[in-house]
Amino acid sequence: MEEYITHLNKKFKGLHLEEAFEALASENFKNLAFSTSFGLEDQVLTHHIFSRKLPIEVFTLDTGRLFEETYEVFHTTQKKYNTPIVTYFPEAKDIEQLLAAKGPFSFYNSVEDRKECCHLRKVKPLQRSLQGVDLWITGLRAEQSNARQKLRLFQYDDAFGLIKFNPLAHWTLEAVETYIKDHKVPQNKLHQKGYVSIGCAPCTRAITPGEDLRAGRWWWETSKKECGLHLPANA
Repeated sequence: MEEYITHLNKKFKGLHLEEAFEALASENFKNLAFSTSFGLEDQVLTHHIFSRKLPIEVFTLDTGRLFEETYEVFHTTQKKYNTPIVTYFPEAKDIEQLLAAKGPFSFYNSVEDRKECCHLRKVKPLQRSLQGVDLWITGLRAEQSNARQKLRLFQYDDAFGLIKFNPLAHWTLEAVETYIKDHKVPQNKLHQKGYVSIGCAPCTRAITPGEDLRAGRWWWETSKKECGLHLPANA
């Protein structure tokens, strides 16, 4: 597998976004899926996929704790491209049991409790969404955090057992913002209020100038700022 990953990274190195997606057709990937949380990077890829009507499923995870602004950009995006976005929810029983045992804000108690909440609301639904998928496309970028600096275009994700494609791995935030502006892509209004990385409402705040791009996620922690969807060891 590592040999194939090396082949892919060499083949796709230096390709523009459109060229990279065209090159995917020459590989043997049958079921491709792109996960979006409606951030700037994800909106770039959603625009590319939908505007070209590529045979790639676009899906999202609705944790039940998202910002109203996130639902707004979800609605606007689906309406603009007239293309469905598949939605996966947490298992109701999981959340019912969590709230009964620890209440609605258990994630503030400890890193372990926060990870438990992330696992139930994000990781388990993602496991369902990736069943049958053999190429998982993401909007990850290397400069988003220290944990992602070694991000490559293609990697094997051990946690989910499939190849991950990160077409924006080496894009800068400026390049992302320029693309959004030039193509008039819908974006979350919170980006204009200092929110760079946007997750669940109780776990996200705006950042101040000079802060790490993911400083607003789980700001009360000194953890590696990951929820389990994209583990640092695989990024």
